[in-house]
Amino acid sequence: MATRMLMKGNHAAVYGALLAGCEAYFGYPITPASEIAEGASLLFPKLGRTFIQAESEVGAINMVYGAAGCGKRVLTASSGPGVSLKQEGLSYCAGSALPCVVVDIMRGGPGLGNIGPEQGDYNQVVKGGGHGNYRTIVLAPNSCQEMCDLTMYAFELADRYRNPVFVLTDGVIGQMMEVVELPEPVENLPDKSDWAVMGTAGTRNLINSIYLAHDEMEWWNEQLRKKYELVQQKEVMFEEYMMDDAEYAVIGFGAASRVLRTTVDMARAEGTRLGLFRPITLFPFPKKEIAALPGRGVKGILTVEMNTGQMVDDVNLALCGTDVRSGYYGRYGGNVPSAREVLDRIAELGWRSGS
Repeated sequence: MATRMLMKGNHAAVYGALLAGCEAYFGYPITPASEIAEGASLLFPKLGRTFIQAESEVGAINMVYGAAGCGKRVLTASSGPGVSLKQEGLSYCAGSALPCVVVDIMRGGPGLGNIGPEQGDYNQVVKGGGHGNYRTIVLAPNSCQEMCDLTMYAFELADRYRNPVFVLTDGVIGQMMEVVELPEPVENLPDKSDWAVMGTAGTRNLINSIYLAHDEMEWWNEQLRKKYELVQQKEVMFEEYMMDDAEYAVIGFGAASRVLRTTVDMARAEGTRLGLFRPITLFPFPKKEIAALPGRGVKGILTVEMNTGQMVDDVNLALCGTDVRSGYYGRYGGNVPSAREVLDRIAELGWRSGS
C-alpha cells in the first residue's frame, strides 16, 4: 500500500529527491523555500546522506558542482535572490555537462523584493541567467503531489542529458499543504563511471568547461546545442483541461494554473467554451502544441501570470503567423489573480462563445 502524507510542497520536494536516490543536499535557507533546507537537514542524515548548510548560495552551488562531478545525485534549493547568486555556478555545471537539480520557490522581486509568491524568475531560469550558450531543463509543478513527482523526474532528466534541471514554482505551491502519495523509490542509480571523477584506479576522467582554442569551444557549444535540440524534441510536457471544444483558452503555470482551472469552470457555467492549457515543461516549451491551438478552433488565448509578463513572450512567439487573438493578464508583488478577475478580463476582451 502506498504511503500517503499531508505535507507542504517544499517538504514534498525533499521526499521526491530522497526517493529518487539523491545523495547530497547543499543549500542556504531563504523564504519561501526554507522548509526545503529544513526538511533536508532532518531527513538526509537519518538516511546516511549528506546535508551541508553552506556559507552562502555561491558556496552551495559550487558544492553541487563538486558532488555532481563525482557522480552523485545532488540537490539544492533557493528563491529569487539566492538563485541569482547561483547563476555563475549553474553556467559552469551546464558547461561541464553535470547533472544536478535546483528547486526555485519564486518570491517577489526584483532586488530583495518580498516573501510573497510571484513568478518573476521565469526569464532568469527558462532563458538562462548565467553566461554562455546554455539551457536548463525546467519543470513547473502546480501541486504538492507534483512537487514530489516532478522532483523525482528531474533527477532522471538530469542524468539522461547530463544537465542541470530546475523545478520552478512559486511560494503558493511551496507553502501550501496537500496529501501526497509517495511513489516507490528508485532502486538502481545510473552508472556514471564512464565520465565522473570517482578517484578509482585506472580512470582518467576530467570535468572541464574551458576550451581555449576557438574551434574547440565552438565544437563544444555545438554539442550542447544538439543536446538542447534533442530535449526540445523529446521532453515536452503539458496538461489540457476542457480543451476539446474550446473556443478560447487560458494559459498559465504553477499557482496561476490552479486559479485558471476554476476560471474555466466558471466560464463554462456562464456559457463560454473556455479551456486551460498548462505547460509543465517551460524548457522545452510546448510551442508546437500552442501553435496548433488555432487549428483546433481556438480563437483567443489569454496568458495569465504572477509577473508583469514573461511567459507571454513565448506564447506570442508560438502564435506568430496565426490569426488568433492573444491577451495577457497579470498580478505581481505577491498578489495572486482571482478566477473572477481573469473572467472579467476575458469579458473586457469580448471573448464569448459565438462571438
